[in-house]
Amino acid sequence: MAIRLKKMFKKSGSSAAAVCSAVVAAAGSSARMEGINKLFVEIGGKPVLAHTLIALSRCREIREIIVVARETEMNEVAGICSAYQIAKISKVIAGGQTRLESVYNGVMQVLPDSKLIAVHDGARPFLTQQLVSTAVEAALKFSAAAPAVPVTSTIKYARDGIVERTIERDNLYEVQTPQVFIAELLKGALQNAFDKSLYITDDCMAVEAIGCRVKLTEGSRENLKLTTAHDMIYAEAIAQMRRDSQCG
Repeated sequence: MAIRLKKMFKKSGSSAAAVCSAVVAAAGSSARMEGINKLFVEIGGKPVLAHTLIALSRCREIREIIVVARETEMNEVAGICSAYQIAKISKVIAGGQTRLESVYNGVMQVLPDSKLIAVHDGARPFLTQQLVSTAVEAALKFSAAAPAVPVTSTIKYARDGIVERTIERDNLYEVQTPQVFIAELLKGALQNAFDKSLYITDDCMAVEAIGCRVKLTEGSRENLKLTTAHDMIYAEAIAQMRRDSQCG
């Protein structure tokens, strides 16, 4: 099931730099948000998902955006796209039972001549043009790239609540999105993950499973994924900070 939106908006114009289709994963259950879909919660006067889609739409490398949503929420997502006139949205499509299935559904809908595909979490509303540009540039060179930030906390490995060892954190990174890939590489990697019933929590894992190395690029502490109600406090602070910087 898909809702096509292209005719609802003015074309945003094409550019030699617009080489990348974006797939936004917005079909999660928000299980840790106490029954509230975090994508529809307002921060700074707009739904989280609206912030995410507007930010992606402003990125010069992005030529189209496909949103993968829960089937019961597709009309609500389409309404957000319409209300905020997000020009690069082409479709809202139904997700699957798992993140892998949902992303696969979206990836199979991208324009066939897109050189790259970027997969982004719908609940990461604070991405920037610089973050996207850096990941796209790296993906063109290395085939797969993802923004990341170094782990700063001390990490313990434990079983049954008993610490067995402390993990050296010098080479540990927290990976973010958008994760950007050569289009055919990602399609093949996701198909392989499907065929082998692999459990993956991000798309880098799918390409790693077929032997591809992923280039990490500079992420941002502001590019956080909103997961719990507590995260919304940070989100409001970031939104206010950005408003203040624009007014200053």
